[in-house]
Amino acid sequence: MRLCINIDHVATLREARGGMEPDPVTAAHICELVGADGIVCHLREDRRHINDRDLRVLRESIKTKLDLEMAATEEIVAIAIETLPELVTLVPERREELTTEGGLDVRGHRHSLHDAVKKLQAHEIEVSLFVDPVREQIEASKDVGADKIEIHTGEYANARNEREQRERLLIVRDAARIARDLGLGVNAGHGLNYLNIIPFREIGEIEEVSIGHAIISRAVFVGLERAVKEMLALVK
Repeated sequence: MRLCINIDHVATLREARGGMEPDPVTAAHICELVGADGIVCHLREDRRHINDRDLRVLRESIKTKLDLEMAATEEIVAIAIETLPELVTLVPERREELTTEGGLDVRGHRHSLHDAVKKLQAHEIEVSLFVDPVREQIEASKDVGADKIEIHTGEYANARNEREQRERLLIVRDAARIARDLGLGVNAGHGLNYLNIIPFREIGEIEEVSIGHAIISRAVFVGLERAVKEMLALVK
């Protein structure tokens, strides 16, 4: 299973003071040097953390893989086509949310998502859709032409006890199997940390996980290099 690291929260810390530090691009380079398989960033419409400069310099400098999370808007699709990340992950986006709160309603937005997917793929950009672990949304992702899905693991991460966590893990596992049976690649992310990631090693259908907040939070106490190494040891 591959580990891609989301560096949005480094930019969030920078924006808290409005200065230049800490630089999310520097964080991305450290993550790569330690062994991360890719870098994830979310260019939101309101630019609340990652900005256009960050994205441009990331594209010019990282050596692994760039996964650009984004809403399927005309402006951001155009930026993605100009930037050419290896992967775009289309996510829902609401200005009032602190972080992405759920998966895309692919069934309800088939036509617009189909158009966005085809525009991106025409420029040799792979497209993943961030969806809840629900069969109908996974099947709709296949219908609109996505290459992959990223399973939203928020409900699993927020489980209140071990029984609930086991139940939600089974839901994630079943969703991963449905996606693979349909020929889709399978990623997963949202709320994963140093404890709840461990059972994912048993789900062979999941090829890649995206983790950000837990690693950046851990790095405050032990440094980014060690925080990444510790997560790599769990994922690999």
